[in-house]
Amino acid sequence: MKVADIKRAACVGGGVIGSSWAIQFAMRGLAVTLYDINDEQLKRSEAQMHKSLDALEQFNAITPERRGEIVAAIRLTTSMEGAVADAQFIQESGPERLEIKQSILAQVEACAAADALYASSTSGLLISDIAAKAAHPERCVGAHPYNPPHLIPLVELTSGDKTDPALLRLAYDFYQSIGKEAVLLRRECPGFIANRLQLALYREVQDLVMRGVCSVEDADKALVYGPGLRWAIFGHNMIMQLGNPDGLTGMVNMLGNSGDRWLADMASWTHQPDNWAEVAQPGVDEEMKHFPDHIGHTNEACAAYRDQMLIELLKLHKKL
Repeated sequence: MKVADIKRAACVGGGVIGSSWAIQFAMRGLAVTLYDINDEQLKRSEAQMHKSLDALEQFNAITPERRGEIVAAIRLTTSMEGAVADAQFIQESGPERLEIKQSILAQVEACAAADALYASSTSGLLISDIAAKAAHPERCVGAHPYNPPHLIPLVELTSGDKTDPALLRLAYDFYQSIGKEAVLLRRECPGFIANRLQLALYREVQDLVMRGVCSVEDADKALVYGPGLRWAIFGHNMIMQLGNPDGLTGMVNMLGNSGDRWLADMASWTHQPDNWAEVAQPGVDEEMKHFPDHIGHTNEACAAYRDQMLIELLKLHKKL
C-alpha cells in the first residue's frame, strides 16, 4: 500500500483526541468514520468536533462552506465493523490502559482489512506491549499526537519489536501528507520525546517555586516572554545555532563552566512533590487574575485565547 491508496480513515475512540483526529483527516480530504461504544459517547464527540470547528471558523481558518464539507466527510457509528472494514488507516484513541488497548486492537483485527495500517494514539504505553497479542503486530505503530491533533502538527511515531519498518515509513509519509510533522523514535522510550522535554522543564519550574526562587506567575512569565517565543519558531538546537557567530559549537563553548554550575544546582529528583498542587493552584489562580482583559480571567476565556493564538501561529507556520 502507498500513501495515495489511503482514502478512508477510521477513528476508533472519540473524546477530545479521537474527534480531533477525525477533523484532521477530514480537513485533508479523507472519508472518516468515527467509532465509539455507545450513542452517548458519540454525542459527546460530535459536540467536541463542533466546538473545535467553531474556533476554526471564528478565527477564519475555515469558511462556513468548508466546515460543511468537513462535517459531511465524518460518519459516526457504534459498529466496529462498520467503522474499520473499509478503512485503509485506523487511528485508535481509546483509554490509556493496556488491557483496553489490547482489547480494542483484537476487535479491530477481527473486522479490518488484512492490509490496514493500525496506529495507536497512546501517550505513554509502548506499542510492543499493545501489539503483544495481535495477529498482525507488524502492522501496528505508535502515533502519539499533541493535543489537539487538528491544531498541533506534532505526531511522535514509534515501532514495536515486530513492526514492519516499511509500514512505519508508510505511516510517517501518510502523516506528513495530511499536514502533520512526524518525528521518528529510533527506539521505544517511555514518554516519547515531547512529553519528556516538557516534564524536564516542568520539574525545574516546580523546583524553582518550591525553593522560593520565584512565584508560579513569574515562572510562567519567564517562559512565555523569553524562550517560549523562540521555541514557537525553532527548536532549541537551532536556537543555539543562531545564538553565536560560530553556530551551536560556539554557543556550547561559550556556556562552558557556567552551564555546568547551573546544572549542578538544578533539580534531579525523580518523584514529583506530593504537595505541588497545593502550592501551585493558588499561584495559577492569582496569575489568571492579573491577565489583561483581552486574555480573560476564567479557564474558558483563557482557553479561547490560547486556541486563537495557536491558530494565528499555525497560519504563520503555513500549517493552516
